[in-house]
Amino acid sequence: MTAMLEYTLETKYAAEGYALICGTDEAGRGCLAGPVFAAACILPPGLNIDGLNDSKKLPPKKREALYDIITEKAVAFAVAESSVAEIDELNILEASQLAMRRAVSKLSPAPDLVLVDGNVARMFPVRAVTVVHGDSISPSIAAASILAKVSRDRLMVELDRLYPEYGFAKHKAYCTKEHEEAIRKYGVSECHRKTFMSFLTSERRRRG
Repeated sequence: MTAMLEYTLETKYAAEGYALICGTDEAGRGCLAGPVFAAACILPPGLNIDGLNDSKKLPPKKREALYDIITEKAVAFAVAESSVAEIDELNILEASQLAMRRAVSKLSPAPDLVLVDGNVARMFPVRAVTVVHGDSISPSIAAASILAKVSRDRLMVELDRLYPEYGFAKHKAYCTKEHEEAIRKYGVSECHRKTFMSFLTSERRRRG
């Protein structure tokens, strides 16, 4: 049984006078194709959601069930993305930050503090606090991680219908052996991140 996440950080900053605290997280940072997604979420103080945790620790059906609960119970939530073109132009870190800022900026009511998963927080419109492994610590960040992950997985199922040869519905564009073999066989599609194709360059060099 998974331990319940506690609102320790949210309570700390609420005591400092922050009234609307949101968590934000991204999904798909390490994938070879598709946008990077981010979500931002403000939960009611102390809301108990059974099973809420880092999205990576949850099976798909549990994530889907929690997605419905979060979107129903949240004070505010938003999902945003950075495109494949933006990832290739900016790099994945900057594109992830951009997606998170977009998600935060879409929240209504707007937050006055953002808890950001990880150790980087750049150019947020309000005070941003980084939280390493925040999706396993903060309920607000965990909720955002689930919203981002489910939203991105749903897109990958749609992309699988357009590009069935790559198996996106199964591996969600992560760097699996099956995915790499499909790229070698069918080439790089429009939805693949060109800057993530270094393994192909390495193979060409070895052959050369």
